[in-house]
Amino acid sequence: MTHPAPTPPRMRSWLFAPGDSAKKMGKAEGSAADIVLLDLEDSVAPENKAAARAMVAEQIAASPHRARLWVRINPIAGADCIADLAAVIPAGPGGIFLPKAEGAADITQLHHYLIALEAAHGIPQGRTAVAALVTETAAAMFRTGDYAGDYPGRERLVAMSWGAEDLSSALGAREQRGPDGEYSHTYEMARSLCLIGAAAAGVAPIETVQPEFRDLEALAARARRVRAQGFRGMLAIHPAQVDPINAAFTASAEELAHARAVVQAFADHPGAGVVALGGAMLDRPHLMLAQRLLAEAGAE
Repeated sequence: MTHPAPTPPRMRSWLFAPGDSAKKMGKAEGSAADIVLLDLEDSVAPENKAAARAMVAEQIAASPHRARLWVRINPIAGADCIADLAAVIPAGPGGIFLPKAEGAADITQLHHYLIALEAAHGIPQGRTAVAALVTETAAAMFRTGDYAGDYPGRERLVAMSWGAEDLSSALGAREQRGPDGEYSHTYEMARSLCLIGAAAAGVAPIETVQPEFRDLEALAARARRVRAQGFRGMLAIHPAQVDPINAAFTASAEELAHARAVVQAFADHPGAGVVALGGAMLDRPHLMLAQRLLAEAGAE
């Protein structure tokens, strides 16, 4: 029997740690990151991948909080993917982070691998969640709407993120940002396609990393900006980035108070399509946003 994959309780901060460094993995697990991404892909050299698999499996098996520990495996099209999964799934990670995903077919293929490995190791079917990086190749950009369909493995997918570095490499682009430091059109399009695709699929859109890990003020400003656009969390590459990200993606007391006031205003006028609050006219989409914010914050 297949069970729905559990949604992580919070998905504000996703902190990468190279899978071939026990020290960095331990530091990441000891951080306040909601999800720790033990990496077997880009941060691990090919000659170190076998050793990294064993180290990641050991890190997960020894942890009392396995649901927080996810693994970024290698792309589904390569041989390393199967080796990664065979090594780490027996340890019971909370989820798998799939890079260079190119549509729903990749999620289905990963789902079939997970079914077999879960069955072989006594893990409840469907327990291993999946998140996907959906804009890292040129082909992937045309597939961001596919994840909303009805396909095997759909129930595992809980988040979608995007990336600029691999995409720029695929395009042969020498730069990703303009003189003002903002992403150029192609990468803003990738961000938007991820956001829209995730919304269509009903999963959490997660903002990509900020490589300049020492500039925490810029990081916090960007995190607040993308949250206002609809993102639910952000990837991090350094433990110092976790606290600003968590703060940016946590509703403030003022936001919660306003959301409660919106909900109450509609409750006071049953059946109304529009209500007045604080000198502004609010319609049903405002109510839905307020209810969503309260639900995500665990507020009543």
